Amino acid sequence: MDESLYIKLADEALETTAVWLEDFDPDELDFSTTDGVVTLEFSDGTRYVLNRQRAASQMWFAAGAKAWHYNWDDSKSQWLDMRDGHEMFENMRACVAAKLAA
Repeated sequence: MDESLYIKLADEALETTAVWLEDFDPDELDFSTTDGVVTLEFSDGTRYVLNRQRAASQMWFAAGAKAWHYNWDDSKSQWLDMRDGHEMFENMRACVAAKLAA
């Protein structure tokens, strides 16, 4: 993938994530952004991280002891896990929901 296209798509994913996180109560789930990274912080201090991995042209999401690497799929216009093909935003929603329910 062309690097400029990758940066555009990755930045869009980070922005989409930040907009989604704005709806949460910051006492339960707060977030911060820096260049290429969105950090989710829960009230118990647990952190999840979504970041742009420029060298690999991937998005990486780490949630506790689990981590996933996502490649852009042009045919589906989605970030898909390189191992089992699940969609990144669905996985993030599920991980956050499970953490908040715990």
